[in-house]
Amino acid sequence: MMKNFKKLFTITAILFGAILNAQEVVPETYINPLDIDYTYMVYNSSKNISYRSGADPAVIEFQGEYYMFVTRSFGYWHSKDLINWEFIKPKQWFFEGSNAPTAFNYKDSLVYFAGDPAGYGSILYSDDPKSGEWTPTASISNNIQDSELFIDDDGKTYLYWGSSNVHPLKVKMLDKDDRFLETGVEKELINLVEEEHGWERFGENNYHPTLKEGYMEGASMTKHDGKYYLQYAAPGTQFNVYADAAYVGETPLGPFKYMKNNPMSFKPGGFTNGAGHGITMQQTNGQYWHFATMALASNSHWERRLAMFPTYFDDEGLMYTITSYGDYPLYGPDHPTKAGLHNGWMLLSYKGKTTVSSSKMQVRKSTATDGDFDITEMPLEKNSEGEIISKLLTDESPKSFWVAQANDDKQWVEIEMLSPGKIYAFQLNFHDEESGIYTRTEGLRHRYTLEVSEDGENWKTIVDRSKSFEDTPNAYLTLNQPVKAQYVRYNNIEVPGNNLALSEIRVFGKGFGKKPARVKSLEVSREEDRRDASFSWKAVKGAQGYNIRWGIAPDKLYHAWLIYDKNEHFMRNLDRDTEYYFQIEAFNENGISERSEVIYVE
Repeated sequence: MMKNFKKLFTITAILFGAILNAQEVVPETYINPLDIDYTYMVYNSSKNISYRSGADPAVIEFQGEYYMFVTRSFGYWHSKDLINWEFIKPKQWFFEGSNAPTAFNYKDSLVYFAGDPAGYGSILYSDDPKSGEWTPTASISNNIQDSELFIDDDGKTYLYWGSSNVHPLKVKMLDKDDRFLETGVEKELINLVEEEHGWERFGENNYHPTLKEGYMEGASMTKHDGKYYLQYAAPGTQFNVYADAAYVGETPLGPFKYMKNNPMSFKPGGFTNGAGHGITMQQTNGQYWHFATMALASNSHWERRLAMFPTYFDDEGLMYTITSYGDYPLYGPDHPTKAGLHNGWMLLSYKGKTTVSSSKMQVRKSTATDGDFDITEMPLEKNSEGEIISKLLTDESPKSFWVAQANDDKQWVEIEMLSPGKIYAFQLNFHDEESGIYTRTEGLRHRYTLEVSEDGENWKTIVDRSKSFEDTPNAYLTLNQPVKAQYVRYNNIEVPGNNLALSEIRVFGKGFGKKPARVKSLEVSREEDRRDASFSWKAVKGAQGYNIRWGIAPDKLYHAWLIYDKNEHFMRNLDRDTEYYFQIEAFNENGISERSEVIYVE
């Protein structure tokens, strides 16, 4: 009896110890903006403005793998999983790079590509894009700015194009079997209707004091279930409300009908904004994705980044994209049920107390409604211990930035988070401050280490990129296992440019406190101009911010606007003649509250 008891006790102890030591299964995730080695732009180099950008993505699946073409990048990226991208330097390419590129996979046999910045040029093709080998057609096609090449199942070929605040999107037919010569079929298709569609209005938050016409650009075509979804971007790439919408037709030439849940891709709030001028493609498992342009617009209005959002077609055939919490960690593309959706890791670092090694400058910046910037250079502040303070590195603004006095291993950033938490991931958003780089440059690298501490005295290195050869201006770093900490320390070694500069260090995980209570007393009022609406609600104790959801039906709340701190909001992006339903939730470092009751507003 005693032997059996000892044996049972031993087995129990082993099982209990195994449970204590069992490693957590950390899911594969990604984050927006995408973590790739964005190219420095030659555009604006005459003004000595140096910055990276990635915009107007054309992404295709070809023979089970993926290729991403990006404006003026002097090459393109290849991936096997839609998360890890490797740059390919082509052997033949447009001298200026490529502008608003288009790419099409024709029956898994050839990739066609176009996008000459001069507005004309040959269409290239390749049966092995991974090699960088391309062949140009002998034909020259005019007017291919912001173009979309689409080849239907019957082989008929269409070129959609347009970038204007006056002229509509157009289409012309080409003969792919005869050097893409034009067949003579050309047609005007759609234009902006701003008096009906609030989201098409020009300016930050869809407001501009003088310019009334937004820009229509970035045509894209998706065929699904026998219908043709002609997508377009508006109102301007530099604004938080840059979005994609769709018209639906029964043929590639139309007629096309405005989709009632537009815009189909829209992310106006949160850390990084914009979800326009993109392309919708299908993963090998059938999942659709919308790759889009996000506005950074700090060094230049043309400073942009890329995003990837899951996309669906509902029971009415309406196309929609989920951008809610779209700049938080998202489940990877291969997740069986939640690909591209928020995985529950919250922002631990928001408003964390931050000190830095040195400070050349600290600048708070935002896009003004008149198309310029609002700029404030912050005065040098120190805490009671004489350490330099930075309030910009945890403010959830990609435009605000801190610049160190040098770019060496004596530069550091230390964040004391408001509460301890279980850390799963980091996002390091580096800033370009007079880096003096103006084109695609090889050999750039970001080298640093990350340490964490529970008490601010005893530190542990959890990320070591001291010998890295990777160029990661928006580095996303996930841990194999989470760690408990309240302090995070970035130790610089070497980054591109003359000075270390950062816009934001974001720490993600799970707090140990309570998530916020449900939001009460949401009030929504549509203004005399039915494109506008005002919101107010009772502030929730302990909330970092709120996520407003809305849509055309209680079960079709496809849109979301994430805001921090405030308990009121004003938006100008509604469609004048559409009835809407609204809902709100609160969030903090510990989680997301239950959603409020859905409100119907005529």
